[in-house]
Amino acid sequence: MNRTCFARHAGAAVAVALLAAAGPVLADAPAYKVEARIAGPDGGWDFAQIDAAGGKLYVARSNAVMAVDLASRQAATLAPANGAHQVLPIDGGKTIAETDGKTDLTRFIDAASGQVLAEVPSGKKPDAAFYDAATNRVVVMSPGSSTVTQIDAASRKVVNSFALAGGLEYGAAAGNGRAFINLEEANALAEVDLKAGKLLRKIALPGCDGPTGLALVAGGTRAISACANGVAMVVNTASGKVVGKLAIGRDPDAVVADEARGLAFIPCGGSGTLVAISIADKAHIAVAGTIATQVGAKTAALDPRDGRIYLPTATLGQPAPGAKRGKPGPGTFVVLVVAPQR
Repeated sequence: MNRTCFARHAGAAVAVALLAAAGPVLADAPAYKVEARIAGPDGGWDFAQIDAAGGKLYVARSNAVMAVDLASRQAATLAPANGAHQVLPIDGGKTIAETDGKTDLTRFIDAASGQVLAEVPSGKKPDAAFYDAATNRVVVMSPGSSTVTQIDAASRKVVNSFALAGGLEYGAAAGNGRAFINLEEANALAEVDLKAGKLLRKIALPGCDGPTGLALVAGGTRAISACANGVAMVVNTASGKVVGKLAIGRDPDAVVADEARGLAFIPCGGSGTLVAISIADKAHIAVAGTIATQVGAKTAALDPRDGRIYLPTATLGQPAPGAKRGKPGPGTFVVLVVAPQR
């Protein structure tokens, strides 16, 4: 992450297929397919989040916070931004917390009017962020300064900031005032005490190169870290031991969990696939199947009401010499809607 999400090439298949070479694969694979595409304005993108109560999807764009009404599937700009990375509905969906990567700010935006309510300095290049209900804090990872900044969601003021080296990536609240954070450069998973503002331990992830996306599943007893080298690591959060290694696709940047349906999903932008992981039995977390999506779709948001998954992407041109990826083609940005079929 710590960059706006693009992909390397174009592509848009919609068939569902099993991942034959992914280690243990469940025989009864889930049936999902791309059922729609929601058009949006040109530009880059990063994380997306659902406000289920308000029926909205929010997408962090390179120059804006985009809001999609899920009933009408119409996209609109909520507020301008400057290198947005994360968008978090808080306060029951009344407020959006957005990390503004190019201004070093976390901004609080009124979800109804788009008015910016507060701008809070959050280290250098604030990127991923999560909301911790146990402390009522927005927790921001800023890899540019290797700092974790905690902002009180009510006062919108910094209450704690601490250093954490190793390449800060995605984090997830554990529900008890603690959290887990992927360390992309250290190839490790950090457990931190948010209340004390300190590192508790680093869990090595052998065989994982560049952990990015992260989710806690099975009641927080397992962590799933998506790695840039095409695997996902399953960690016992109590013991700190790696208990599973699953083959996924290339260039993942998120893990989203659907505990009600016993599944987690890893969008892999380099492969143009969405890998479904069975999490119903914490002792047998395994690949359940693969949904073909589109190259570039590497982040996702899940609607817990109906199990639909929303993936922003676009068709990209060839990279310029020395560039990692090409630019999105005009008029090609879409949000894919992947829906369960049974």
